[in-house]
Amino acid sequence: MNAPRTPHPRTTALALAAATALTLTACTPDEGPRTGVVVTTNILGDLTRAVVGEETGVTVLMKPDADPHSFGVSAQEAALIEDAALVVHNGLGLEEGVARNVEAAEQAGVPTLAVGEAVDPLPYTSDESEGEPDPHFWTDPERVAAAVDLIADQVVEQVDGVDAEAVRANAEAYGEELRELDAWMSAEFDTIPEGERRLVTNHHVFGYLADRYGFEVIGAVIPSGTTLASPSASDLESLASAVEAAGVRAVFADSSQPDRLATVMAEQAGVDIDVVPLYSESLTGPDGGAPTYLDMMRANTDAIVAGLTAP
Repeated sequence: MNAPRTPHPRTTALALAAATALTLTACTPDEGPRTGVVVTTNILGDLTRAVVGEETGVTVLMKPDADPHSFGVSAQEAALIEDAALVVHNGLGLEEGVARNVEAAEQAGVPTLAVGEAVDPLPYTSDESEGEPDPHFWTDPERVAAAVDLIADQVVEQVDGVDAEAVRANAEAYGEELRELDAWMSAEFDTIPEGERRLVTNHHVFGYLADRYGFEVIGAVIPSGTTLASPSASDLESLASAVEAAGVRAVFADSSQPDRLATVMAEQAGVDIDVVPLYSESLTGPDGGAPTYLDMMRANTDAIVAGLTAP
């Protein structure tokens, strides 16, 4: 019986080199298939998960109760963005902390969807940002319904292996929920007398809601579309005067932001004004008051109605 042959050392080395090369090639992101959907904000993440269902993975970068203007990503999350089959982001300058990561992904050939740019954006009406497009479209459920259809179209087009019929059925079912939400919000807001439909917020975030449901935006404590700006003493004084003249009942501040500035402004107005928290730019965790978009809009509607009709 012949003894087993011992591989020549050079043959073994070549085999190992070849195996290593194959392994490296398979692990190179640029060579492998892009998979899954990466979403920047948690509000868009909730919409995307409703559309995608079980068809593919969805990674949401923004944590609950975070600020979309300032949140950032880790190196690992940045790599996920560049390996995605589709990146869904708000655009219009909202995600200031991750804009460069999204741009890098676009340059690397990753399909991206800037949702806010495709849902007929409104311009800001504030002096600070007048004429600039307002990125906070999600306070209008009708525009969110349009966003859901856009997301569904891009998931079907860009993500391999998804069931197109299932994705579109998910989008249609969620769209029906949005239509019901819109009708309910309209009925609730109709209980507020027209002369009381005046909003003061911590920064300009409810322009779309005001446009859809007939509110007047008196002003914002931070006269800008971003929470990264700061009001001057004259800004607060001017807003306090406007609030006093309009007889506003409440100031609405984001639940994830301190309400100190809103309280100071209310004190400067010299009148008794409630500071009412709203979920304006971020969803909460499962145990919070706004774990989903639908929950957020219902909670905000209840809070606005209560704040503007309280005796």
